[in-house]
Amino acid sequence: MDFSIPPETRNRLDAMRRFVDEEVAPLEPRFFRESFRAIEPALDALRDTVRNHGWWAPGVSSGLGGMGLGLVDLALVSEAVGRSPLGHYVFGMNAPDAGNVELLHLHGTPEQRARWLSPLAAGEIRSCFAMTEPANAGSNPVLLDATATPDGDEWLLDGRKWFTTGADGAAFAVVMAVTDPDAPRHERASMILVPTDAPGYEMVRNVPVMGHSGDGLFSHGEVVFRGCRVPRENLLGPRGQGFRLAQERLGPGRVHHCMRWLGICHRAFDLMRQRARARRVATNATLADQDLVRAWIAESAAEIAASRWLTLHTAWTIERDGWKAARDAISIIKFQVARTLQRVVDRALQVHGGLGMTDETPLAFFYREERAARIYDGPDEVHKLAVGRRLLRDDPLAS
Repeated sequence: MDFSIPPETRNRLDAMRRFVDEEVAPLEPRFFRESFRAIEPALDALRDTVRNHGWWAPGVSSGLGGMGLGLVDLALVSEAVGRSPLGHYVFGMNAPDAGNVELLHLHGTPEQRARWLSPLAAGEIRSCFAMTEPANAGSNPVLLDATATPDGDEWLLDGRKWFTTGADGAAFAVVMAVTDPDAPRHERASMILVPTDAPGYEMVRNVPVMGHSGDGLFSHGEVVFRGCRVPRENLLGPRGQGFRLAQERLGPGRVHHCMRWLGICHRAFDLMRQRARARRVATNATLADQDLVRAWIAESAAEIAASRWLTLHTAWTIERDGWKAARDAISIIKFQVARTLQRVVDRALQVHGGLGMTDETPLAFFYREERAARIYDGPDEVHKLAVGRRLLRDDPLAS
């Protein structure tokens, strides 16, 4: 198997990585001290620079103004720009917009694509994805109480959602709601496009995460639908196929997430090494002189490398053989890379001592925000149980 990266791709990745480190990362201190909205004009200026370089929206088709990269190349780009929490936004590949672009591209009507897809792919508007509900387990997307009832030429939506990432400032929501309550459980729900200015739609609050509510893209909104009316033509994809579309959306999303997490791992690893090499005035020694710190660095390097190649192999398998052939691998990378992320960031924070707990470095942000990596897109335990069950039934990893 050839593991080499073509020179053109490697050069592009190096240039993107430098851009993130030199142009995007310097905005992080303001982001941590102030807010996303405070630096949004500066980020939008960087977006224009990205467009001028031809790097905009790596995962979006060239017909929509993106780079149209395959999954392996997209994974590598996600790793490079994931070094900064602001990177994916600057490059037009942030969640949940990236997944919603895919849904609209594959399943939207011509009218829906013209109204929602084109401006979303261009970065002119933002969107959100409303599926998780306060009273139901987010790990099981068939457990939904929100309803969308046909009423003449409209859908009538009622229900409550939370952890709706980026709802604050979004132009529209892709909403999972029960449209056919008597159907088989995987065919009860549909996806419906709901403008956030529709009567009956209300964003109640940004849910605080470890004491931080966030704003804009970096927020997790609680939204409520009270007799919210939208046209019948706002149905996205076939009626009753919301679960299937959600799984279709989450599959590539897990690969994207894993490579973004690896970008964070690389950044944390670099910071850990820099801190370990720094000479302490009081002792005229470095943390790198400690065997324990050297062991942490070695363990982190091994775990990052293993997780990286496992994820890239999964992306390669999907490109070659399709999603079904990589089903178990997708679940494995989800919990394996999330675990690696937590360990590496935790070690880097520990090496920084009290400094690591502050917002003087991005480590506290990574620790706070990315602890959820082991929860969203399916908790680690759900993926482990699913893989274990299939491994006991047959040998899906034999090939």
